[in-house]
Amino acid sequence: MGITKTAGFALKTNQMAQILKVLGHPARLSIIQMLAKSSDCVGNEFVAQLPLAQPTISRHLAELKKAELIQGSIDGKNISYCINPKRWNQVQHFLHNITLEIQSNKERC
Repeated sequence: MGITKTAGFALKTNQMAQILKVLGHPARLSIIQMLAKSSDCVGNEFVAQLPLAQPTISRHLAELKKAELIQGSIDGKNISYCINPKRWNQVQHFLHNITLEIQSNKERC
């Protein structure tokens, strides 16, 4: 039996692929954009600004939180979400390295 589709790749590459897959939905990208623009954590504002039902937004928030792209804090019945800067630094570093490789090899094509 052959290896799985991801078994032959580096752990870091597989982890980043999962993170980027989570970002591959317009609702999740919109949530990230909202959080990035906000100086404070965001709570219920998603429902008013996104063309989705609250349960759908909750599922998208859960996916982003599972990938550690966002973090949430609970205050009574309210949950506020913020960007997870540590994870975003990892994503930025990964993509920056690819960009540098592309730029250094651009002249070869």
